[in-house]
Amino acid sequence: MRLCTFAACLISVSLGASAAEIAGVKLPERTKLGTCELVLNGAGLRKKLFFKVYIASLYLAEKKSSPADVLALEGPKRVSIILLRTLPAQDLVDALNEGIRENSSPGELQTVQGRFNELTATMLAVQEGKKGDVISVDWLPDAGTCVLLNGEPKGKPIPGEDVYRALLRAWLGEHPSSARLKKALLGQTN
Repeated sequence: MRLCTFAACLISVSLGASAAEIAGVKLPERTKLGTCELVLNGAGLRKKLFFKVYIASLYLAEKKSSPADVLALEGPKRVSIILLRTLPAQDLVDALNEGIRENSSPGELQTVQGRFNELTATMLAVQEGKKGDVISVDWLPDAGTCVLLNGEPKGKPIPGEDVYRALLRAWLGEHPSSARLKKALLGQTN
């Protein structure tokens, strides 16, 4: 069953017309993850200083406008990141580590640390994300957290929704990487 669900990680199809355009990149309104159709909850641009770093989009089974509702929502989820510049994988991992540390209690960190180390090892194996690459981090209840680079799976699924929730809090928590991006992912346009 788990192998079958992992195969669902591989089946990812964009559906429908574009719902948003950010920095000249059109994002689909819907995407299919496994057997579920997800809708674009929100998307935004991540900048660091004056540089456009990436576009992040959040896909859910139904739209939610609060972090608590997103975190409580059951079923598949996707965070898609489109790189707008070439970055070493270490930079992405460092940013995720910081976001998770800033938005998790010591107990939560201790619980997810070993599995999060597996996830970061998968990301570091990529070595570099190139401009235009699409990194998808999916949650599939029967498989776990799956990482895809340009639609190709990387590593193995990481079990436990607590890992995926910790990742989501890096963007949606009390101390997000970007308050503007947090609002955009929640569908709260400026």
